Amino acid sequence: MTRTRIALRAALIGGASLLAMTGAAHAQTAQTPEQQQVRIEALEAQLQALSSQIADLKAATAASLKDVRTAQAATTVSIAGGKPTIASGDGAFSATVHAVMQLDAAWYNQDSGLPASVATGRDLNSGTNFRRARLGVDGKAFKNFDYGVLLDFGGAGTDGAGQLQELYLQYNYAPFKVKVGAFAPNLGLEDAASTNGSLFPERPSGAEAARSLAGADRRISLQAQAVGERWLVSGAITGAKAGDGASFDEQLGYVGRVAFVPLKGYDWLVHVGANASLVAQPAQTALAGAYPITVQDRPELRVDGTQLVSSGAIDSSGARHYGLELAAQKKNLLIQGEYFDIALDRRNRAANVSDPKFTGWYVEGGWVLTGEARKYNPANFAFDAPAIDNPFDPKAGKWGAWELVARYSVLDLNHHEYSTVAADRVRGGLQEIVSAGVNWFPNSVTKFSLDYLDVDVDRRDAAGLQAGQSYKAINLRSQYAF
Repeated sequence: MTRTRIALRAALIGGASLLAMTGAAHAQTAQTPEQQQVRIEALEAQLQALSSQIADLKAATAASLKDVRTAQAATTVSIAGGKPTIASGDGAFSATVHAVMQLDAAWYNQDSGLPASVATGRDLNSGTNFRRARLGVDGKAFKNFDYGVLLDFGGAGTDGAGQLQELYLQYNYAPFKVKVGAFAPNLGLEDAASTNGSLFPERPSGAEAARSLAGADRRISLQAQAVGERWLVSGAITGAKAGDGASFDEQLGYVGRVAFVPLKGYDWLVHVGANASLVAQPAQTALAGAYPITVQDRPELRVDGTQLVSSGAIDSSGARHYGLELAAQKKNLLIQGEYFDIALDRRNRAANVSDPKFTGWYVEGGWVLTGEARKYNPANFAFDAPAIDNPFDPKAGKWGAWELVARYSVLDLNHHEYSTVAADRVRGGLQEIVSAGVNWFPNSVTKFSLDYLDVDVDRRDAAGLQAGQSYKAINLRSQYAF
């Protein structure tokens, strides 16, 4: 019973008592002294009974408030959605355990008669690799703070020995968020999306090359972000990556992103955005002064860790990239793409030598055959895995969610590759990849994907001979993530 109801009841009781006493006073003129005494004793008995009721109500209210406070302070343990979580009853503190297993098994189909000039990647490794093997915990502290710790034992080509993937603290004051630690700063549509629910096992090479300049995983950063219902603005100051070897001076960079949803309906939306990064001070790697920057990526598969396109180390005073984002979703159909322009500033550039510029772009899409729509994450303005309407249960005739996906990506790391000035040439290679696949989500924590990649690399060596190749690859990924 609430305090308001108690007060109202007490007022009614008091009013009834007052009326009874008033009536008694009027009746005194017609009663004998003995009758008046009897009535007074009856009224005193009623008042005593009412006082006892009020005391009982106060005791019951105090007990109820104590029970509520005890319930609020109680610690809860849950495993909703497969995520083990411990939380305080008032929601001020929580800790959620996370684990990710991504196991790839790939087969590379290469030509057997590659020319001798193809020195890199002549025999790519058909086999298996734990791409990600992560274990961590995240949660809340004092309501407004978020934290996260994540270790990764996976790798590219070979399983890793274990490294710090994320370690951060974030303060939330809607609509603002301030985050500090080691993490991947928000730097694009594909970059912000979770790798657990992405369309393909790896990001497009253009997105990977752009994010590697001043962003990417394990980057030590200070990020400020403001998020509205249909817009996001994010900016960060970045340094080296956690776990990198010491240098004479670490890199200093800046990254930024703006994104918004200009058009939105009941079951559709349009996303647009722009992103950029600046390497204001490259890392110094030699006492005499060397500031190398390398732009490169593996061909969108990590079972073999060989990088077939690379600018090589270019001594630079800085670097930058600009990116544009566009996506459209209608029910269970999603199409998205990004364009990236990358430029490096050579240090002590000689005459007739220009600053190299590179480009990358992709278009990809997914169609969920079972009708579910991919989720648009309002926290980072990127797309996650679809909700699973019918988790896998053969006895009940339920088969999870099935999705067809396709992608075309281009990464051009050539710059004046046929210049007559050797120092001006950058023969990093032109990589084009056509990919198609099918994703199966049995439930919210399990995913299997089968992908086909048609890779073409056009790259010249120092002598002008062909150092690239074309090949096909098939990859099967098994994933369990919570």
